[in-house]
Amino acid sequence: MGGLSGKSIGAAWDHLRRLPVWLPPALLTLAVTVTGLNSAQLWRDELATWSAATRSPSDLARLADTIDAATGPYYLLMHVWTRIVGDSTVALRAPAVLAMTVAAGLLAVLGARLVDRRAGLFAGLLFAVLPGTSRYGQEARPYALATVLAVLATLLLVTALRRPSWARWAGYAAAVAALGLIHLIALTLLAAHALVVALVWWRGTAPSGIPAPGSTTPSTTAPADRDGARDRRVWRWLVAVVPVALLAGPLLVKARTQQSRQLNWVHLVRLDDLTALPGGVTQSSVVGGLLVGVAALGAAQLGRRALLPVTAVLLPVLLLFAAGTVVPLWVPRYLVFVVPFACLLAGAALAAVAAPAALVVVVLAGLLGLPDQAVLRRTHEWPRSAPVDYAGAARVIADGQRPGDAVVYSPRHSWLFLDLGIEYHLSDPPRDVLVTEDEVRRGDLWAAECPQPAPCLAGTARVWLVVSGRHAEPLAAVPGAKGDALRTDFTVAQVWQRPGLTVALLTSRPDR
Repeated sequence: MGGLSGKSIGAAWDHLRRLPVWLPPALLTLAVTVTGLNSAQLWRDELATWSAATRSPSDLARLADTIDAATGPYYLLMHVWTRIVGDSTVALRAPAVLAMTVAAGLLAVLGARLVDRRAGLFAGLLFAVLPGTSRYGQEARPYALATVLAVLATLLLVTALRRPSWARWAGYAAAVAALGLIHLIALTLLAAHALVVALVWWRGTAPSGIPAPGSTTPSTTAPADRDGARDRRVWRWLVAVVPVALLAGPLLVKARTQQSRQLNWVHLVRLDDLTALPGGVTQSSVVGGLLVGVAALGAAQLGRRALLPVTAVLLPVLLLFAAGTVVPLWVPRYLVFVVPFACLLAGAALAAVAAPAALVVVVLAGLLGLPDQAVLRRTHEWPRSAPVDYAGAARVIADGQRPGDAVVYSPRHSWLFLDLGIEYHLSDPPRDVLVTEDEVRRGDLWAAECPQPAPCLAGTARVWLVVSGRHAEPLAAVPGAKGDALRTDFTVAQVWQRPGLTVALLTSRPDR
């Protein structure tokens, strides 16, 4: 059996090495990420994406001015996308699938450029089987797009330093500008890029795959010419990052003013948050630990050639950690874009051993991540032990809804987005009776409700009450004036409990 297994792995390697280096990682990533793509419901963050993407551009501008400027460009992109392909779960997540697929292919090319073909291939294959690749490749949020743009920008930087031209630098500038617009925090990657460019200028050396300025013809190129080549690379890089400042700068300033609303759930970072990061970005503590260990071996194997991938991992992490000690910013998924560079280092380590052994490590990583892969296809909620069944609650309402019914949510101003979750799954939801101004008109993620609920509820015979959590007595769980008005004018006719939610049908009291 062992011999047969070894022959099978050897045959698989023979097939892999005949293909373009980018193709196997891209195909594997595509296969993994489309598996169970619509199994998990849209979770709260994806519901925010749906709400924003289905608004007009002017309404999106109002939303960006109020609360979500940092994600505004992504929402605009998703608005165009949904106008073309619709807003089904698969449609909303498809851009992330495509982004992760392309990221895997580009990572393989980058690895081949910086190290060798084997390193690129194993880096891409390892990236494909990580649970985090599936998790963020199946989410209607900007993290997959930030990942592919981070890899693309780095690949274009390597290309521009290797064969400088204004066209190549323009491509790099466009990729970096897009990266900043999609995910501001991903711009910390520029620290690694700046370090590499500075090294080219200072020492005339660069990571493998990037020849030193003027090094192609050292015997015939004068020192002044070599110095001029180095200087041109530096100045062209500086010019290339100008569009980033022009486009992302105002976005950063606006996002900073919205931080108290957008990140009010984030706490200042602690040291144990840093140690938990590998498990957070890979969505598996075991696989994350394995990736860090193999990547460390790869960094040691590469020596000075590891500068670019090592700094592309460490500098964004350390910069965000340092900022997070002062400002609440530390969210592990914000750093998903560094994972490909860790995989590149791991790919270098795997390239140093026999191909069958390297493939075994990739398969092992995939097998270790299977439990997490299965769970994330059931729910995207965090923690995973607390799923929210919006679809189940919506089915309850749809099955019993009558003309003239109303709906009330508690709490309204919550990151669970109870109203969005129910409305997404209902083609004709009950009238949201307490709303005085919906979220679109407010330019917000939440609607405004009647300050005095009783008059707004007057004349309503039946109310569907949707409450977060599981409650045997849902009316008792509604606080404030809203709860007082409901308890005064309505009685509970029936209660349904679904994961994370309670639905109750309320009927007006006979004496009202």
